[in-house]
Amino acid sequence: MKIVMLGAGALGSTIGGTLASTNEVHFVDMWKEHVDLINKNGLKMTDENKDWYVKVDARYDGTGIGPADLVIVLVKSFATKTAIQQLKETNVIGKDTLVMSLQNGLGNEETIAEVIGEENVISGKTYAGGRLIEAGYVAGRVKSKWTYIGELDGKITDRIQNVCKTFNEAGLLCEVSDNIRGLIWDKLLINVAAGALCGITHLPYGPLYEEEYLKDVAVMAVQEGIDVAKAAGVKLKNEDPEYPWYAASEGLPPTFKTSIQQSLEFKRPTEIDFINGSVVEYGKKYGIKTPVNQTLVACVKGIEKYILQYEPSLHKEK
Repeated sequence: MKIVMLGAGALGSTIGGTLASTNEVHFVDMWKEHVDLINKNGLKMTDENKDWYVKVDARYDGTGIGPADLVIVLVKSFATKTAIQQLKETNVIGKDTLVMSLQNGLGNEETIAEVIGEENVISGKTYAGGRLIEAGYVAGRVKSKWTYIGELDGKITDRIQNVCKTFNEAGLLCEVSDNIRGLIWDKLLINVAAGALCGITHLPYGPLYEEEYLKDVAVMAVQEGIDVAKAAGVKLKNEDPEYPWYAASEGLPPTFKTSIQQSLEFKRPTEIDFINGSVVEYGKKYGIKTPVNQTLVACVKGIEKYILQYEPSLHKEK
């Protein structure tokens, strides 16, 4: 397939680099140093044991790529609409192009549909992981990590099965689901469990999971999410609030950092509004209190404000 990775951060580079073994893959990302190094040397990948290079085409926008068979969206959720509009304007998204969100949080599919309509929007959730070491160099975790994809209406179509086959042939474990909405919530709860806590504490998974107090907070945050999901009529895989906490770290190295932590370290805005913030907003809609998630959102937003607005001026004064 001709595949465009819209967003080539840690996870986008990991999935795109893996798919490139059997497909024509293009990266679209605004990070100039990353794009330039990939075009010069190839994408450098590691599984923490060995390194290798993958040849992919990387660009700052979609100009010149032409219509894709599949666009996989992995930009930050707050950038989704602008990024999709750009691909549509540069003809990367044609009348037969499938557009699949593998993003964190809720609401991404609806945002994509606002731009291109619902007909060619599909969805997925992946448990693969990636850690951006530096520009052009990513540590990926795909072994034994499943990706679940599906049509928004739950139908099992030929086109969704073809995408699934493409993933499996490249070495990405993939399965089609008729309950993709439930799986989106399952993944959301995993992100709710560990994402914000990693960002607030600056701890990767190893030391994070050594502290019982942090686990207690994570489990309370997940329980709020479960309560909200049940009120919304969502069918979850598991309603044990400890399950997402342990599932988050399964198969990942102690050095793994969540996307929220990585964003803060790179001094970039996070997706907190679309993760823990989604639990808070759905809680308001269904009349369920979510004080733990509200606190986690407040803490991450406070850190964002400090590093994006105040930290540069403080360093300058020194």
